[in-house]
Amino acid sequence: MIRVLIADDHAVVRQGLRTYLELQEDIDVVGEAADGQAAVDAAARLAPDVVLLDLAMPRLDGVAALRVLHER
Repeated sequence: MIRVLIADDHAVVRQGLRTYLELQEDIDVVGEAADGQAAVDAAARLAPDVVLLDLAMPRLDGVAALRVLHER
């Protein structure tokens, strides 16, 4: 199973991605985040294999969140 965390500040985008990914047999959506800081926190807690990051999010944008995740 591939464990996926979805991070996007638009709920409709998160829901659309979750709906599509949940149709895939080998993917498990383990969480969602509405901003970059929440994505970093959720990734630390949930240990996903993949984080789908929006680039333009409040609190911490996707690029900055990726830098933090890469450092860990």
